[in-house]
Amino acid sequence: MGAAVVDSGADGPPEPSAAELHLLVTRVVRARVGNHPAAEDLVQETVARVLAASDRIDGGIEAYAVTTARNVIATMWRDEARFQRYQPRMVDLDEPDAPDMGVLAGEDQVAVRRALESLSVQERSLLLAHEVDGTSLATLAAREGTTAGALGAQLRRLRARMRAEYLIVASHREPPTERCRPVLVAVALRDQRRWREAGVDDHLAGCDFCADVAGPLLESSQQDSGRVAIDVAKDHDVVEARVAVRRLAADLGFDRSDVTLVATVVSEIARNIVKFAERGRMTFEPARSRPGIRIVARDRGPGIEDVELAMRDGYTTYGGLGLGLPGARRIMDEFDIESVPGRGTTITMTRYRKDTR
Repeated sequence: MGAAVVDSGADGPPEPSAAELHLLVTRVVRARVGNHPAAEDLVQETVARVLAASDRIDGGIEAYAVTTARNVIATMWRDEARFQRYQPRMVDLDEPDAPDMGVLAGEDQVAVRRALESLSVQERSLLLAHEVDGTSLATLAAREGTTAGALGAQLRRLRARMRAEYLIVASHREPPTERCRPVLVAVALRDQRRWREAGVDDHLAGCDFCADVAGPLLESSQQDSGRVAIDVAKDHDVVEARVAVRRLAADLGFDRSDVTLVATVVSEIARNIVKFAERGRMTFEPARSRPGIRIVARDRGPGIEDVELAMRDGYTTYGGLGLGLPGARRIMDEFDIESVPGRGTTITMTRYRKDTR
């Protein structure tokens, strides 16, 4: 795909193409950070910021790019220095409890009690008999007239409801919709089938309450399934999404060139969310049919009025400077887009490892 050149006008030379801009930023970043692990992400973040602001820059885009690169690098060094300064506190086991620890402990007990009260008397009795008294599944199953397997599945569902209710109580807020509790329980269950049936991804993309409350549940479920979810609302989230998908793709056995291609697509789609939808959610997980990576991007933005036009070659969301949806489709092995004006856009795409295509 050829890089477009933007004419700055008759009185000046044309601005650099996207490829030339990328080379310039790479030289600036490498000169300052060398082979730092975050070097490529710093380059991508700088280029993304420059392209996003290109329509507001009246000439001198190269100078703007150099200045932006320096600022992005300076921010990274400040963040690393802050981490080094405060990191010892994270492992200081002798540090005395803060004055508010007692209050927090009391709030925790209240949350646990109210979570238990959300269960029926029979459900609560069953859960406490197994979890607190240590009664075996076989004994409880015989008492309840069922099998140990069925009882184990029931207890698993009860624990998921408890976890979801505990987080709701601890948030000191009420769920805004009737879908919130079923979605949070589906996340707590860590079951992909139930996750899809409950429409978790779609709901979390548009519900701030559940996106916040589900944080601890998402972290634990992602560790178990290899699934990663990133909320996208600002420039920093674009970098976080890129880093996350690079890590997962590498773990799935993609070679370096494919990792870069997948990360580039994710950067483009995430940048579109920030620019046009303001908020969305991206999920990355192993493909189901054969070794590969599946990426889903959902937002509740204004949607795309003409999807067919948006998918034509030469069309990009950044006036010809970005990768664009057509470029993303060419890179991925499978690409599907659904968009409803006024309701948002969902993009589902998959890239398989080279050795399995």
